[in-house]
Amino acid sequence: MPSKLDQLRAMTVVVADTGDMDAIRAFRPTDCTTNPTLILKAAQMDAYRHLVDEAVVWARNHRKVSSEAVDRVAINFGEELTRIVPGRVSTEVDADLSFDVEATVAKARAIIAEYARRRIPRERILIKIAATWEGIRAAEMLQREGIDCNLTLLFSLPQAIACAEAGAYLISPFVGRILDWHVRNEGKTYDAETDPGVQSVRRIHAYYKTHGVKTVVMGASFRNVGEIEALAGCDRLTISPQLLEALAKDEGALPRRLDPAAPAAAGPALDLDEKTFRWLLNEDAMATEKLAEGIRAFAKDLRALQDMMSRRIEAGA
Repeated sequence: MPSKLDQLRAMTVVVADTGDMDAIRAFRPTDCTTNPTLILKAAQMDAYRHLVDEAVVWARNHRKVSSEAVDRVAINFGEELTRIVPGRVSTEVDADLSFDVEATVAKARAIIAEYARRRIPRERILIKIAATWEGIRAAEMLQREGIDCNLTLLFSLPQAIACAEAGAYLISPFVGRILDWHVRNEGKTYDAETDPGVQSVRRIHAYYKTHGVKTVVMGASFRNVGEIEALAGCDRLTISPQLLEALAKDEGALPRRLDPAAPAAAGPALDLDEKTFRWLLNEDAMATEKLAEGIRAFAKDLRALQDMMSRRIEAGA
């Protein structure tokens, strides 16, 4: 019997959630996603030092500041990833722009322009944006320009509905972080079927498929293989190298759990204006807290990257 990873590939697009290119080569995903945390980790690995060195030299020669050098590092990684995966590479807009529509749009356009300068078409790139109200509005503008977006840090159905209404290409509902919140706040243990993160993605998938939403659902942030198996059949799943390896070694049967042709029951379609969106998000303590926490964490790692690049630029090394 083929491995569970191969079985998963037959029903779901497998995406690597890492900046480690050796791991990507090993598991042959279709797409790859990165974020400031993953880039920070990869940037400190000897194997990718050349991608950081290039940005340092560029910044010194062109009198660029550390934030611009960090953008170049992210795109250097993205360019390398496009040579490895056949599909899309997600590049994230700065987390500290999560509440600024105009700045998010400007940064996304700049990222796409730099990829284009390197002869990488926009069809290979997803611009990754936090699923705040402002981030969703920015994505709506970008999608109209033909710039496809990946709405991340998504923890609730209202966020997913707003992203669909904005015409977002793809959403990344987080599974493991939802589980983390419930374990910490409720003191319970969960199996794959009762896992609140799994249930959240299933609700979103059912809503999208029932109401003919074209936005791609890509489950993310997994804590164990049970969560992945419980979402087999989802449009896409972005998975860490450790869990990809576990799936590759397991030759047990993997049944389809989500079927776009026969979705689970979903409620009526909703039309969310800003006031309703903000109220529903406010009513969901988990989603509110995890969205804010995620933005803070990505912003912290972004600052760490900027500090690292600033030291390198000033040292001339």
